[in-house]
Amino acid sequence: MMENLIMVSVIVIIALTGYSLRSLTVSGTAAAIITGIAIYAGFGVSGLILLGVFFASSSLWSKYKSSQKIRIEEKLAKGSRRDWRQVAANGGLAAVLGIINSFYELPVTLICFLTALASANSDTWASEIGSLSKGMPISLKTLKPVDKGTSGAVSLLGTIAALAGAFLIAVTGALLFKISASLAFLVFLLGFMGNLIDTFLGAYFQKVYKCPSCGLETEKAIHCGRAAERIRGLALLDNDFVNFISGALAVILAVAVYGI
Repeated sequence: MMENLIMVSVIVIIALTGYSLRSLTVSGTAAAIITGIAIYAGFGVSGLILLGVFFASSSLWSKYKSSQKIRIEEKLAKGSRRDWRQVAANGGLAAVLGIINSFYELPVTLICFLTALASANSDTWASEIGSLSKGMPISLKTLKPVDKGTSGAVSLLGTIAALAGAFLIAVTGALLFKISASLAFLVFLLGFMGNLIDTFLGAYFQKVYKCPSCGLETEKAIHCGRAAERIRGLALLDNDFVNFISGALAVILAVAVYGI
């Protein structure tokens, strides 16, 4: 009992630290605490460490050369501070799997948990590091150069970053949970595939607006103080939802490949 209270206290302190460092909003802090507790319940201290690796590394890359990303953030619905929707989109699946594993401890649940975080980390690294590419990214839909920050676009730097992000979670997860090299490789592949799915959905289905004042194509529903016009994409499919769906599909692939 005392150990659990100590760990919950640690989770709260870490989340509050994220808030003080401006990596989380108030709602994001609350969501991070809930996510941390759920993962601890299902995967123990090792699960929390892996979550910490994801959160710390993604926050680091979000802050890295942030001055160069100001223009890009005008195209994005969210800034570098994560709110509850972003936390849920990237850590919600892992939290649900933590709750499931606290009741039904199955090998496939662990693989799904690792895959969910690998997918989230792969996508985050691709976005944060890829935006620093010197060249313009290529749209997956038109195969033409587009502005940095455009959803559904890829660059060489972003692809390398996506591979590295998935690899970090796969290797760290293998060390923490003592899974085989072949399973770690599976997590790595599925994590990167989650990023590819995210890119595909972003190119073909994610909603995009156009600002009536400055003409910028953006993910923001409000821009320049005015309501922006949706010019393409599905009404309900914003960036957070795309992140969640891509992670969910990667987890489904994990179940299909690994089995129950």
